[in-house]
Amino acid sequence: MARAPEDAPLADRMRPTSLAGFAGQAHLIAAGKPLRQAIDSGRLHSMIFWGPPGTGKTTLARLVSGQSGAHFLTLSAVLAGVKEIREAVAQAKAIRAMDGKGTVLFIDEVHRFNKSQQDAFLPHVENGTLTFIGATTENPSFSLNNALLSRARVYVLQSLTEDDLVQVLTRALADSQLGLGAQGLTLAEEAVRLLAKAADGDARRALNLLELAAQIAIDGRIEVSVVAEVSAASVRRFDKGGDIFYDQISALHKSIRGSSPDGALYWLARMIDAGCDPLYIARRLVRMASEDIGNADPRALDLAMNAWQAQERLGSPEGELALAQAAVYMACAAKSNAVYTAWNAALADARSSGSLDVPVHLRNAPTKLMKALGHGRAYRYAHDEPEAYAAGERYLPDALGERRYYAPVDRGLEIRIREKLAHLAALDQAAGKTEPQ
Repeated sequence: MARAPEDAPLADRMRPTSLAGFAGQAHLIAAGKPLRQAIDSGRLHSMIFWGPPGTGKTTLARLVSGQSGAHFLTLSAVLAGVKEIREAVAQAKAIRAMDGKGTVLFIDEVHRFNKSQQDAFLPHVENGTLTFIGATTENPSFSLNNALLSRARVYVLQSLTEDDLVQVLTRALADSQLGLGAQGLTLAEEAVRLLAKAADGDARRALNLLELAAQIAIDGRIEVSVVAEVSAASVRRFDKGGDIFYDQISALHKSIRGSSPDGALYWLARMIDAGCDPLYIARRLVRMASEDIGNADPRALDLAMNAWQAQERLGSPEGELALAQAAVYMACAAKSNAVYTAWNAALADARSSGSLDVPVHLRNAPTKLMKALGHGRAYRYAHDEPEAYAAGERYLPDALGERRYYAPVDRGLEIRIREKLAHLAALDQAAGKTEPQ
């Protein structure tokens, strides 16, 4: 694999040319792992590397291609279109005709290709003209079409650990040919760790920060204060609208559902720290209050709504404490998804049963004609009945029969609701009403 020119950024110059210099991803490239076997054997297959930025997707693509002896062509889905894909296919055909070698077409940011662009190179992958390797930070299940996914193996890359990044930085400091070794820089271990932490799992970011720190080093020594200065603007990974975004809101939701106030606080803090709109979180908290707590503790919905209003009125950072208060309360509250389950069941019936007529006794009767047609006839006014309950009365369409959607749980306030509904059901049974399905 060709080296980057000397005037290239440090991150490009330090790109590993062999697995010996590759940091992280042991679950993929350790001895005996499928990707390692593919690299060592030189047997190519189409593949997709899915993972956060700076985890080695492009480097692995180059290593796979280089080990197999295939020609390596690269396109960026940000800049390329169908025209560039056709040119790459023509080049691959010419290469095969000239020396009989295969071609790897590496497409960075492949999730940015639309369906027609993906379809443009799919036939050439199928007939062997190209071996496709794609890199994406987005979930391939959503961003790539099924035909392409079925012909490529997906490898998931993980964020680099702090130790992995220390290894990357140490190697760059020691390499006198392409790294910073010739500059005689000194860097305390504490400063290296600080750089690794600021990089947040991204090797490219770590090397960029190191290069910037080297440029403002004093007498060849990179002080901790210098590292703190260049790292000050570093932010956590948070791809609004992408997988990390939805993974984190999912973690917050599941922490509240799982009654973990500590987990709820952590994921709330992670999202706020990364720049998530607090009003988005407030809206999701309201949803969680109804979906996972419901009538087991109706106060949760009030608190979530109040937290939303506090955030709107106070803004950040003052309003964020109200979100934290709501998240903690909701995590500790009694849980019930009975309303959520009942709503989905009722909605399914409404969608599948067609436009069933409202029973005559439940219809509105504001005019003489409607009354003459029987609207509202035989309706029993519940307040005039014993216990203010019309035992045996029916409130669903006749064709639908009796249904029971709402089944309160034995937690929180729903214990009392459950007891009341059981008592009313006994009154219905005594009045001769059939049991609901």
